Amino acid sequence: MSAIDEIITNAALMSAVLSWLFAQVMKTVLHTVITRQFSAERLVGTGGMPSSHSATVCGLAGAICIRLGPGSTEFALAAALAIIVMYDALGIRRQAGKQAKVLNEMIDSFERLGEDNLSAEDKLKEFLGHSPLQVLVGAAIGILFSFLVCHVLLPY
Repeated sequence: MSAIDEIITNAALMSAVLSWLFAQVMKTVLHTVITRQFSAERLVGTGGMPSSHSATVCGLAGAICIRLGPGSTEFALAAALAIIVMYDALGIRRQAGKQAKVLNEMIDSFERLGEDNLSAEDKLKEFLGHSPLQVLVGAAIGILFSFLVCHVLLPY
């Protein structure tokens, strides 16, 4: 079996990748519907509904759990990684996004006052973290894709 064959038949990797891809496409579609503007950045960007980070790590952990069992060391590692990633998305990255929003509002205020040394390029990215619902939906996508990959696309 070639290296490419091994990669595309790796259920854990395919579950993670397909979960990420689905979440990013879903995020872009939802953003386009809500704002009525397509933003290619949403295809690869962070933040928003659903959390593609959560989808990715839960897809990985779910497939490892299905293939190797919940008692395996590999599942323990994947589950710990998932917990760290989701905690980070809810905590630190979410707070950084809120701070970016406040700072961007300050930049807008300075611009209105005639301060010309700040521009739109100086604005900070506000889509960084996730709400609990965004993380939960991302996790559900990952778990769903782990079952789909392991039981339908790549059954033993």
